[in-house]
Amino acid sequence: MNDVHDLLARVAEDAGQPVISTRAVYAGAARARLRRRVAVSAAALAAVAVGAAALPGLAPGAKPQESSVAAPAELAGNKGRADRLVKLLPKDVGSVEQVSLAVVIKHATVEQAEEHPVGPLDGQYAVRRDGGVGYLTINTMDAKSVKRKLGGFEPAADICKPTNGEPRPTECVREELPGGSILTIWSDANDNADGGTPDWGPELTARLTLPDGSLLAVRDSTGFVSDRSQGPLLKSTPLTRAQLRTLMLNPKLRIKK
Repeated sequence: MNDVHDLLARVAEDAGQPVISTRAVYAGAARARLRRRVAVSAAALAAVAVGAAALPGLAPGAKPQESSVAAPAELAGNKGRADRLVKLLPKDVGSVEQVSLAVVIKHATVEQAEEHPVGPLDGQYAVRRDGGVGYLTINTMDAKSVKRKLGGFEPAADICKPTNGEPRPTECVREELPGGSILTIWSDANDNADGGTPDWGPELTARLTLPDGSLLAVRDSTGFVSDRSQGPLLKSTPLTRAQLRTLMLNPKLRIKK
């Protein structure tokens, strides 16, 4: 059960994520990718494919209550984070608002989707442009949490050159930066071969491993299709690869020392 893309999801999920985490939000897509690419990374991915009943904040057998699609904007309760993020993005990126994918996709309540951000701009953001809706998710994990959650997996490992005959992530680029940080960016077509839901569109994923052992992860997604969609997919990811790289290197996304 191995998938580099979902390993990143696991690394980032519990850092500043809601009680109903991105783990559940992406679970359907994760299962599909795990079946299609069984041999890509480490066995630590098992926790990605967790259903809502097993998530913190929901008692066994309990179901998330119906929530309004308008709830995510209210849930954020901190428009300041979105405003600060916009200042770091290109002027033509579109309209940006902080949302909760747990509310949008999993029908979570505001209480169940409570956030505990680690980084200053951690969160999930809807990006509206040209009639479509994509998403940026920003997640930070400190060194202690990285070590605890990844077990024996080395976060600085070169996932662009996987071992043991594993397939290489698409368009994967790894940079060793001055000062010891490592930035890796790759793409995922999310072809949804088995028809899972929600059906996520193409995306870019970026991971910045810092010298102190902390990790910053950003997903740059064209959006998803389901009965809970907030709009059609964007024609392209909210940020280009170059723009995503610029965002990843901005110190304003990192844990304040």
